[in-house]
Amino acid sequence: MKKVLTIAGSDCSGGAGIQADIKTITVHKMYAMSAVTALTAQNTTGVYGVQESDPEFLANQLDCIFQDIYPDAVKIGMVASEALINVIVDKLTEYKAENIVADPVMMSTSGGKLIQDSATEALIGKLLPASTIITPNLAEGKVLSGINIKTEEDMENAAVAIAQRMRAANEAQASEDIKIRVPAVLLKGGHLSTGSNDLLYIPDENRRIWFRGKYIDNPNTHGTGCTLSSAVACNLAAGLGIEESVMKAKEYITKAIKAGLDMGAGRGPLDHMHSMK
Repeated sequence: MKKVLTIAGSDCSGGAGIQADIKTITVHKMYAMSAVTALTAQNTTGVYGVQESDPEFLANQLDCIFQDIYPDAVKIGMVASEALINVIVDKLTEYKAENIVADPVMMSTSGGKLIQDSATEALIGKLLPASTIITPNLAEGKVLSGINIKTEEDMENAAVAIAQRMRAANEAQASEDIKIRVPAVLLKGGHLSTGSNDLLYIPDENRRIWFRGKYIDNPNTHGTGCTLSSAVACNLAAGLGIEESVMKAKEYITKAIKAGLDMGAGRGPLDHMHSMK
């Protein structure tokens, strides 16, 4: 059985964070493990409190996982502080983790801020460049690229700019005998009026791949980013390439949104378990 580790915050309402990740990993018929970066008090209407894990305790969690049940892929979600980011980077490097999917979580679906300002530099300069693929939405893409994304051409320019930024960060830290690895960029275009069209940019091949989909009229999208990145991690763990991993993950999340689950007073969660019905 393939094993997937999620390093993320807990969503007590079950729609996002490690709860969404574990559901996604489980329905992909894989073994789910989690290292908790924070406890959050949130639901479909907003985020009402965040309590971070202690950096030493997060390191302890990661040691326990990697030393006993080594993961085939790692998904990284909400990491709110620089100290926690440094722990994650150190441990992923120490244990030579592979198939790392980083979702640069900065805001919740309901608009709540989930990262400290001081952590943004460490996220961009250390954690994201160490990943296999990163999965920003348009708002996060704007922060990472400096481009105000309004069109599909803007998305392509932003994805290239993000990859160049990741390359520069890795070059600044690498010795001369180390091959520079640049993560692929999956820029999610669901907030554009043109439809649910996502762009995958693979910098090592200089390839731009569009995954097009029709807009689904369903406001219940709480945890969409968490779920998609976890599905990508599962597919990488299964041995699929980046392009096929993204394609299958998009198919899964499209069905989860189409299932039309309706819970809560705000933006409700997806139906992660739709394939079991």
